[in-house]
Amino acid sequence: MSYIVKNPTNAMLDVEREFGKLFSMFGTPFRKVDSEYENAVWTPLADIAEDKGNYFITLDLPGIKPEDVKITVNNGKISISGERNSVSESNEKNYHRVERSHGKYYRSFTLPDSVDVEQINADFHNGQLTITAPKMEKALPKEISITVK
Repeated sequence: MSYIVKNPTNAMLDVEREFGKLFSMFGTPFRKVDSEYENAVWTPLADIAEDKGNYFITLDLPGIKPEDVKITVNNGKISISGERNSVSESNEKNYHRVERSHGKYYRSFTLPDSVDVEQINADFHNGQLTITAPKMEKALPKEISITVK
């Protein structure tokens, strides 16, 4: 029996790619697209948060080893990419449905100007990648006291 592969994010990626092709036919780029994005099969889910001194990007990457995750920072943009291997059928298991995405993935985010790119770090724990991007000192709010004369 063959198995069914269902990946709802593929449909969204396909729509965006088709819009890009349509706009480029008229000489107007829809948006500049990375080659890694074009080759991506799925997109990891992400949460973005901030506190007083940092921005945080948390991505769900279950089943992926930390050494198989590529993070790059270039021109104010952080990109996360890699590949998750597919489930292979064996004589022991007959898959009827496979919903977990596999293949190449890619996600990118534009960083605010206030990020200190030299201090960005990443932590991988229990299938979650957390990227911490500290704010530059000048971007932090500064409290000014009032003196009465």
